Amino acid sequence: MPQVGLVYSDRFLEHRPSYHHPENPARLEAIVRRLKESGLWNQTIHLDFEEATEEVIALVHGKGHIESVRNACKAGGGVLDYGDTYACEKSFDVAKLAVGGVIRAIDAVCEGAIQSAFCLVRPPGHHAMPNRAMGFCIFNNVAIGAKYLIEKKGLQKVGIVDFDVHHGNGTQAIFYDNPSVLYVSIHQYPHYPGTGSKEEKGIGAGTGFTFNFPMEPNSSEDEWLRVFREGILPCVEAFKPEFLLVSAGFDAHALDPLSEQNMTKKGYHEVAKLLKSVCQKACLGPVFVLEGGYNLDALAQSVETTIFALM
Repeated sequence: MPQVGLVYSDRFLEHRPSYHHPENPARLEAIVRRLKESGLWNQTIHLDFEEATEEVIALVHGKGHIESVRNACKAGGGVLDYGDTYACEKSFDVAKLAVGGVIRAIDAVCEGAIQSAFCLVRPPGHHAMPNRAMGFCIFNNVAIGAKYLIEKKGLQKVGIVDFDVHHGNGTQAIFYDNPSVLYVSIHQYPHYPGTGSKEEKGIGAGTGFTFNFPMEPNSSEDEWLRVFREGILPCVEAFKPEFLLVSAGFDAHALDPLSEQNMTKKGYHEVAKLLKSVCQKACLGPVFVLEGGYNLDALAQSVETTIFALM
């Protein structure tokens, strides 16, 4: 049986809003409960990890952004970005821990201790810009992981597949001029944050290393899977990454309150199998990193079937 790593800490529950917010600790609590009920919790390799250093976070984020988050949390928290991204007193340390979990999963795969991993981390990351929190995201976990692979591990080509229903504008912006990182996203469009058209393909040396697959509202699961097979996988295979990271948002599920798509747990199982197959052929990974997903039952079942597919 393939060795699948799991990144989780109860400390991720300490990032909590002071008002009603869809991104809250109940998301992880539902996932953990489901994994324990199904037995998968004990079939994965639980990785020990620590908070990422600020040096690692600074691979992507400016010192001003890091300081502003630290200071906001020292002051007790508050709103970081136009009302949709919050912080509490402990959010700075929890956000560093999320990055640290992703880095640990990457190291474990590179060392051969595991073949793939799922990082049950929060806050999510793919909207976070180099100098700005955005869209529930404080630090861009996946982008930092990709930079770490290139600058600290010496890799030359890293692939990122993002299937959150919202376009990962932060990740795209960070690597938009970088030919070492392939960014491929499938998402509802038009939808928050308004980016992710087919015409967005990179700039300068990065031209041709960004691929967006915008989906119209009410797209079917069959259409999503067709795009994966005929669009996304060929992009990844042509790029030939040495390592594959996945921004795994489950808010394209038919029951999710923040989207108008029709994915199910069966579809997410197939997506995980497809991405795993790419890595079995040619590269390390995949390392899945949790992004969105706001119907608790749909989220928990989708994560469960994704991990099952990796195993």
